[in-house]
Amino acid sequence: MTHTSGFATIEEALEELRAGRMIVLVDDEQRENEGDLVMAAEKVTPQAVNFMIRNACGRLCVAMSKANADRLGLELLPGVNLDPSATPFTHNFDARHGITTGISAYDRCRTIQVCADPHSGPQDLVRDKGHMDGLIARPGGVLVRAGHTEGSVDLCRLAGLREVAVICEILNEDGTMARLPDLQQFCQRHHLKLCTIADLIEYRRRREKLIKREIALQLPTEFAIFDLIVYSSLVDPEPHLALTLGGIGRETAPGVVPVQEEAVLVRMHSECLTGDALHSTKCDCGAQLTSAMKQIAEAGRGVIVYMRKEGRGIGLL
Repeated sequence: MTHTSGFATIEEALEELRAGRMIVLVDDEQRENEGDLVMAAEKVTPQAVNFMIRNACGRLCVAMSKANADRLGLELLPGVNLDPSATPFTHNFDARHGITTGISAYDRCRTIQVCADPHSGPQDLVRDKGHMDGLIARPGGVLVRAGHTEGSVDLCRLAGLREVAVICEILNEDGTMARLPDLQQFCQRHHLKLCTIADLIEYRRRREKLIKREIALQLPTEFAIFDLIVYSSLVDPEPHLALTLGGIGRETAPGVVPVQEEAVLVRMHSECLTGDALHSTKCDCGAQLTSAMKQIAEAGRGVIVYMRKEGRGIGLL
């Protein structure tokens, strides 16, 4: 069911993409508050490309996962990796075969189809002299970067389609960027579904497992022999750790961890190199970690979740 706010649900948006129709995806007011037309690249037609060019009037781009970019030999422009929030553009390109000048809706459609074809490779594109721009979604999608690039690729993946989308920014008739009220009118005029990146983020958080258990081992300490469990994260570059005591978190079979019925001591501890390892007197992080380990050892059961990030803002640089 469509939200009372006028936004479509993510499930409705996925159905539109599967059916070969385009949607409008909008980000929040704290970011750009802009909307893009989004269509699965494998469903694109010359008529759809022409609609985007004539009605959205923005920059037409092919958004794709890193795996697809690697397949096509496309790399980020120099400097993009230095700013995680920067728009992840690649060099422009055209299809090597099957086009004329590359500018027409038919030619651009052909280039998009080449990008969506899983059998295409670097030899099928001409780079740096083209009429299409590529965008590479960051691994982790909207949970890492809440942009239209990641949102469009996430939607294609969730719809069971290839992780390649064609997107186009929507402008007003006077050339200004269309904001939410304008986008709502645009969708009503063209009978399109409107959904938000915020809803997509919430949808993924509710349905996806974002961490993976990697390894477990015993860690002797001055307080007790703890179990150390390492987890990788879909959205964080560094692994997170869990120090447990009393059998908590131990697998009884591969992938099976019993649910703990009793309340236990738990500490959530943000990594602090200066405090935890170097015993800095500028914070009490190390003292808090030591106290938690001691209390859990005395209780015989408990958990310390050690999150790999500077927690107190007293970094070294």
